[in-house]
Amino acid sequence: MTDNQFYYSEHPDVVSDPQKWNFTLLGNNISFTSDNGVFSKKTVDYGSRVLIDNIDYDKIPQGHILDLGCGYGPIGLAIAKKFPERHVDMVDVNELALSLARQNATDNGITNVNIFTSNVYENVTDQYAAIITNPPVRAGKDVVDSMIAEAKAHLLADGTLTIVLQKKQGAPSAKKLMEKTFGNADILKRDKGYYIVQSINEG
Repeated sequence: MTDNQFYYSEHPDVVSDPQKWNFTLLGNNISFTSDNGVFSKKTVDYGSRVLIDNIDYDKIPQGHILDLGCGYGPIGLAIAKKFPERHVDMVDVNELALSLARQNATDNGITNVNIFTSNVYENVTDQYAAIITNPPVRAGKDVVDSMIAEAKAHLLADGTLTIVLQKKQGAPSAKKLMEKTFGNADILKRDKGYYIVQSINEG
């Protein structure tokens, strides 16, 4: 399999086979269209579900939220649907995934989102109350590390970075990098090998 067939490539070279299905996230039934060339096309992956369910949204300060590496949109759209007073930016490098995320936003009447292309933080200019990510592990450790290490520059004071990683995919080393970057990192949840790790931008 060549790199341009992976979900983390800009234009996945795949045969389109759209699939429609529904999933309940944060108490809302959301309709999704997915396709070949995107991550977890048949259902919302377990890691994203654990991530979505273990963030204390009441503790997120005022400001926008960033779904970094949004794929076809389950994390960002679930949050935007649940909290219509919030604005959610959703970015990815995969143009197919972004087009699906836009379609899914439209199909579910979710308007408090901005979905745009960015390779990690390349086109991200705002500062956020929260950055939330299920990082593309198969894109390599350098990509995942940059998503963590560069997050601080894009967070407001007291803003949070929350990630999900499996222990076998490097959760402990990611936690160490978060501690080095922010001076803190807490494991919010362990579930079937998945770690939800959060850092606060304290200064």
